[in-house]
Amino acid sequence: MLLTRPVLDIGVTTPRARIIHVDLQGTPFPFRPGQAIWLGAHGRDLRKPYSIASSPKDVAQTGRLELLVGVDSNGEPGAHLPLRAGGLVDIDGPVGRFTFPESPEESRFLFIAGGTGISPLRSMLRHSLLVPHVAIGLMYSARLPEEFAYAEELRAMADAGTIELRMTVTRDVGPGDWTGTRGRISRDELEPLVHDGQTLCFICGPPALVEEMPKVLLSLGVARERVRVEEWG
Repeated sequence: MLLTRPVLDIGVTTPRARIIHVDLQGTPFPFRPGQAIWLGAHGRDLRKPYSIASSPKDVAQTGRLELLVGVDSNGEPGAHLPLRAGGLVDIDGPVGRFTFPESPEESRFLFIAGGTGISPLRSMLRHSLLVPHVAIGLMYSARLPEEFAYAEELRAMADAGTIELRMTVTRDVGPGDWTGTRGRISRDELEPLVHDGQTLCFICGPPALVEEMPKVLLSLGVARERVRVEEWG
């Protein structure tokens, strides 16, 4: 589906990412949680893929797509997408096979995210809240404390007991800047979130994370067919 639609608003979520909302103007946009779109400024040949950060229910209710867009030190995503509220963008999609199953046989879900890899996992996580389940876990790593997108939302879910949340910072920061876990995601951090080998796991983030995490999950007894991965970078 190829659409040209306006950007409703742009929000700063981290120093390296922006949340943008695109107005669908009443056009239904069916997709599966975890899928992406190709996005670029209207009329330009260059487009890049961005995962949809909202769930299908969110989009149906609000009539807009939510996207997490990485930006450079100047706050720009690149020549393909000048960020401006009201600007027109071309959308092509949905695309991608990294998706939450329509009728999962599992009742326990684990999402492992690195950086802006949280985007498709947020879509899946929000959708999974509608599925009868026993447990939903999220393991989220970022370079610095200020680089966790959706941090307030995720912590609110954890405080409400909706999800089990663990977060880790991979860069050195001062003792007063972060009181949580430090370093790359470890087996010890993941183990409490893997309730048993039937847990369905989704991984999205940098190549090193995507390569390493399946091995850790296998060592914890998760069957290979229950580990789904998506690499960005």
